[in-house]
Amino acid sequence: MTIEPVVFLLQVLRIWVPYGLTSVGATFSERGGVINLALEGLILAGAFGAAVGQHLTGSAALGIVAGILCGLCVALLHSFITITLKADQIVSGIALNLLVMGATRFGLKMLFGSSMNSDRIDGTGISLVLFDPLFLIALASVIIGQFVMFRTPFGLRLRSAGESAETVAAAGVSVPGIRYAGVLISGVLASLAGVFLAYQQHSFTDNMSAGRGYIALAAMIIGKWSPVGAALASLMFAAAEALEMWLQTGFIPSQLIQALPYVVTLLVLAGFVGKARAPKEVGVPYEK
Repeated sequence: MTIEPVVFLLQVLRIWVPYGLTSVGATFSERGGVINLALEGLILAGAFGAAVGQHLTGSAALGIVAGILCGLCVALLHSFITITLKADQIVSGIALNLLVMGATRFGLKMLFGSSMNSDRIDGTGISLVLFDPLFLIALASVIIGQFVMFRTPFGLRLRSAGESAETVAAAGVSVPGIRYAGVLISGVLASLAGVFLAYQQHSFTDNMSAGRGYIALAAMIIGKWSPVGAALASLMFAAAEALEMWLQTGFIPSQLIQALPYVVTLLVLAGFVGKARAPKEVGVPYEK
């Protein structure tokens, strides 16, 4: 079996987009002090919104807007539960994943008469990933995200909210407001990841996130809670997944090959998680 370098690279970049967008978004949520295990639900919400939006309007742009709005609704709910109500952030994330999974399945049945997939949509109509606007948005999110996180007053306040919320409050900044902003940014980027998946597959399929949210969370940890680090770690996972697709045509058992991305995730986490320090107050509700 021969791997063609250009084709392989393009495949890696295509796979990277949802991982990169979601992991960069996760850094904003967790740097602000909110654990976001609802990434799976955010991806699904974005994908479903995009599929329905383009199906109803025929517009790829309006489909993107619909996907973002659906993701923002889920992110806002997660923010309200964890920041305003101060509920357990891990439980909230898992519950929202289950809720969105069930809601999208119900929506498929109601709108398309199938609990498995939607009708076909056109997507962006751009076949080469390098020219896909969502790929360009993913690249921009890494560069802009790194700049905003470490070179702007907002980024400083966000990082401080995850390290010492009392210090932020003492400076006259609203801790809940900053944390809401971090989770909502996470929601926008993760929902765009879902939009990309739906447009690439030209439909929404049940549970099409397929664990990408959890792998993106691992990429964020490996990347030490920075947008650039998370994006680079996501690129590694994308390469492992692309390699898995190429190796499936070989003599190695397919079950072992399909487990490759998850094996890589576990091995890398085992090597890096001890060296990566999470924000001190991530997962800790703010009390005045």
